[in-house]
Amino acid sequence: MSYRDIRNFTEMMRALGYPRLISMENFRNPNFSLVAEILKWLVLRYDPNTDIPMDVDTENDRVLFIKSVAQFMMTKAHIKLNTKKLYGADGLAVKELLKVTTVLYDATQKSKKSDEDEMAASYLPRKVDFNSKISELKMARQLASEITVKGSTLHQLLGREVDLREIRTASVARPLDLNEIEKNIENAVNEAQSDLDKTRNQLDNIASDEANLGAKIEKRTAELERNQKRLKNLESVRPAFMDEYEGLEKDLETLYKTYIEKYRNLTYLEQQHEIMNKTELDKFNDSDNPLKAAMRAREEHEDMIRRRLDSAGSETDGEEEDEDVLVADNDHPVKQGKPKVVGSMAGALDSDDDDSGDLSSGSEGVEDGLLDDDDETGSDDEDDDDQIQTGGGDSDDGF
Repeated sequence: MSYRDIRNFTEMMRALGYPRLISMENFRNPNFSLVAEILKWLVLRYDPNTDIPMDVDTENDRVLFIKSVAQFMMTKAHIKLNTKKLYGADGLAVKELLKVTTVLYDATQKSKKSDEDEMAASYLPRKVDFNSKISELKMARQLASEITVKGSTLHQLLGREVDLREIRTASVARPLDLNEIEKNIENAVNEAQSDLDKTRNQLDNIASDEANLGAKIEKRTAELERNQKRLKNLESVRPAFMDEYEGLEKDLETLYKTYIEKYRNLTYLEQQHEIMNKTELDKFNDSDNPLKAAMRAREEHEDMIRRRLDSAGSETDGEEEDEDVLVADNDHPVKQGKPKVVGSMAGALDSDDDDSGDLSSGSEGVEDGLLDDDDETGSDDEDDDDQIQTGGGDSDDGF
């Protein structure tokens, strides 16, 4: 016996709610009445519906009581108690009582802790798993539909119960016909016997079926081995035209490489040809622009000469002056240059690319010819102006 064991026992009994106060001095001397009372209270606390004999008046009753309590704790709580120490009812019995009180005390503490956890969890927001709720909702809908179907079926069956009860009662109340029962039993026996005969026939045929299947398996196995040997022979033999095929395959590879190279060169040459054509066309357009400019300058010069002639004719006042001018014009005819055109634009457009240099040189010659014509036209205009002034002087002298 130890002081700590007695103190722990008294504290646990107080926590469990034992109504009597237990002191440290109660177990100094043997006290069987107190031990028996504590054991009764613990057994009833563990299982209120137990039927252990509680009489402890005689020695046999006390022995039976201790054995019953030890057996109960062994079967219900799996706690092994020392009956000798319990019967001694001294400080050594406290250790045995402490085994039972420890189990009950731990259970109460765990229940209190779980209650506290539940209360704490009730104040915290719970995390809801919507996926599980959706599955539960689907299951609830399915069960609701099944309940509806089962309920309708049960309602129909209960509606037929009135008629079925009468039929069942009449069938039960009807006297049994032994001959009919015997006939039905004989029919059932005959059917069972026929089924048994069929099964036996099948069992007898199993041997022949097994032999047939074995022969088929051996035949298939022989065919498989023969085909495998043939396959190996075919794999070992080289085909007749394989060498020619490999040579043609190599030739095809070289021809394909040559084809790719030539196709790439052809594409490159076509691109270069297009670039050259574009360059020649640009050069032709550049050489054609000065020719057009020279022709426009000549046309403008001719228009200017024509306007001067018109203004000179309007300054004459009479027919005599007109006649003198005409006489002067006949004596000194005005030399008008004719336009010189060398080559044609259509011919230049139709020429090949190799003649582009000649075309440019021809256009330069045409431009020089046009410039010479302009100079001659300018000199002719100056002569015309001199003759007009001379004619005017003669007319003044005549007057």
